[in-house]
Amino acid sequence: GGLPPAGFLGLRLIMVDSQYYLPNDIGVSALDCGEAFRLLSPKEQLYAHYLSRASWYGGLVVLLQTSPEATSIYVLLQRLFRKQTPVQLESVAAAAGLGPEEYQAFLVYASGLYANMGNYKSFGDTKFIPNLPKFKDLVWHSKAFQDSPSEVEALWNDCSHLLYSLETKQKQLGLGDKGITTYFSGNCGLEDAELAQRFLDSKNLSAYNTRLFKTKPVGEKRCYEVRLASAVKKGGYCTVDCEQDTPCGTYEFEDAVFTVCRGDYAPLMEKVSQNLEKAKAYAANENQKRMLEEYIKSFTFGSVNAHKEGSRFWIKDKGPIVESYIGFIESYRDPFGSRGEFEGFVAVVNKAMSARFARLVSSAEVLLPELPWPQAFEKDRFLKPDFTSLDVLTFAGSGIPAGINIPNYDDIRQTEGFKNVSLGNVLAVAYTTQKEKLTFLEENNKDTYIKWKGPSFEVQVGLHELLGHGSGKLFVQDEKENFNFDQNSVRNPETGELISSWYRGSETWDSKFSTIASSYEECRAECVGLYLCLNKQVLSIFGHEGEEAEEVVYINWLNMVRAGLLGLEFYTPESKSWRQAHMQARFVILRVLLEAGEGLVTLSETTGADGCPDAVIGLDRNKIHTVGKTAIQKFLCKLQVHKSTADVEGGRTLYEGYSAVTSDGSHDFLKLRETVLLRKEARKMFVQANTKVKGETVELLEYEGSAAGLIQSFTERFSEDAEELETHLLELSSHDASCWC
Repeated sequence: GGLPPAGFLGLRLIMVDSQYYLPNDIGVSALDCGEAFRLLSPKEQLYAHYLSRASWYGGLVVLLQTSPEATSIYVLLQRLFRKQTPVQLESVAAAAGLGPEEYQAFLVYASGLYANMGNYKSFGDTKFIPNLPKFKDLVWHSKAFQDSPSEVEALWNDCSHLLYSLETKQKQLGLGDKGITTYFSGNCGLEDAELAQRFLDSKNLSAYNTRLFKTKPVGEKRCYEVRLASAVKKGGYCTVDCEQDTPCGTYEFEDAVFTVCRGDYAPLMEKVSQNLEKAKAYAANENQKRMLEEYIKSFTFGSVNAHKEGSRFWIKDKGPIVESYIGFIESYRDPFGSRGEFEGFVAVVNKAMSARFARLVSSAEVLLPELPWPQAFEKDRFLKPDFTSLDVLTFAGSGIPAGINIPNYDDIRQTEGFKNVSLGNVLAVAYTTQKEKLTFLEENNKDTYIKWKGPSFEVQVGLHELLGHGSGKLFVQDEKENFNFDQNSVRNPETGELISSWYRGSETWDSKFSTIASSYEECRAECVGLYLCLNKQVLSIFGHEGEEAEEVVYINWLNMVRAGLLGLEFYTPESKSWRQAHMQARFVILRVLLEAGEGLVTLSETTGADGCPDAVIGLDRNKIHTVGKTAIQKFLCKLQVHKSTADVEGGRTLYEGYSAVTSDGSHDFLKLRETVLLRKEARKMFVQANTKVKGETVELLEYEGSAAGLIQSFTERFSEDAEELETHLLELSSHDASCWC
């Protein structure tokens, strides 16, 4: 084999490192919602304001859910910027010997910490560290340090080692030796997570608002603490119905002892509840009031059932002007896949885009039968989700998605429905790319791609959220032995045999398919989008006819295969694991379409103009409606059948087979991954507005789309109680500090 040229070796080393820095030229965009906010009535503005406050306070929980050091880093940065704005700190930085590039790297790191609510990327779960060695010099020259040297030094000592550390385990989130997590104490592994899940299931307790701490064993028995997020601490009793709902206490289970207690993140949960209480006075209707009451109960006492109840009222609140959702929602970042990360959002209706999505909803009954599975595999009746396009005012948590489909409670989704939200002002800025930054496409496709990326993505988001997540039936035999299908007639279309497996009792999609559930479901929804965007009726709903409609289809499919290649960034070869559900899903689709052959998709390794490895992906537009459609049709049917019939084994084999990243086979994906890392563009960060009550009105404070603007927005976000809040955060953080070692 001989040695590669020296330059290439050097490149490999730099590449591994730069993956853990945010680049100085990272895109930072302001989320514009001024117009939508000003169209609200004063009452709606106050409602939006207090929900935003609740969301921002709750969002701080994510620091505690991410890494042991995230909270100290956050508090350190808040202290620095409270005393000196980014502009004022610039002269301090110069005095401390930092050049302009280094100071920019400092601002970018701080922005990244705020935007991700922690020092791990919300999309991909890898750690990022400051791209400057002189961080400490800057801190020591700051006014914050001069005013309280011992406090700031203590903060620095608390986080400085982990701030920079890139030991193998610290490079990404994960369980046990695979990575860092604060959902579990450091002495927990997969076996502990599985045991705890069985225990929670036996008590009918949801894991969404919990963390698991393995404590000192008593004799032969392993001991665990299951901690529920709530404002009320240990032993605080609430009403009787809430007690039955949340069985606090100590239980023996298998060969272990579990103690269930309240009070995780208590001071933050209290702030959330207080602001929801204030919002209640401005609710538009009874459903909103009842929803808030249940949420308050949930965050006060740690009851997921109350949150479910609140979600039921939330679903009934159809098409509100001010939309919101708050709580422990998405489980992507729990390495075991069942604990929810806190998020809260407030958004305002975008009327034009919503009209197109509403037309899609009303065509659902005509479009669902087009999907490639037998009628028996479709829900008995399509529950029309409330799908709207909104402009985000506030999205607190670790990151902002382009669309959401909630609640995640499967039992509610199957019977009572759900809501779909497309976030229009996020879409508008998230996917804009300059031509020179557009990687892996043939030159002659780039202009078409840039022109049609937005419109095609809108079609894909609509189909994915609505007919993707909204379609397909789960076969269930409930606790009373009732079946929701006829077991004597429903056949598996893949084998022709009668169905032999289904969900029993309290089993759910998430509990059965656990670690692959969320990516598999994203893949199913993405396939529905690819499949149904070929339908002329769908395209005309979105205003695309004739040749334009064909461009939308072409770019939608091209974007999907390109995303599959880009997805390799989110694969970790050492642990053979995927760090991002949607990206794994897109890679799986790329594999399916490559396997279809006949020249539908071409993927070749090349050398770029800069002499470094590159790649080009191509798609034959004349084969989409034939070869492409057939391949997706077959694959989508398989995905649905395994899902409907609770066939975990078949589903895993299929999905993990296509998810495998290897160097053998038709393409060397491990080598391609390195090329992707070499040429990746960092995800944009968003700057969000603040709201402030002035007398009877609410003022919207907007900031510029830059690192300094993002930092300023966070400095002003908690101006009235910053110090109290930071004291609480540090207390919460130090309380568990010994658990992570």
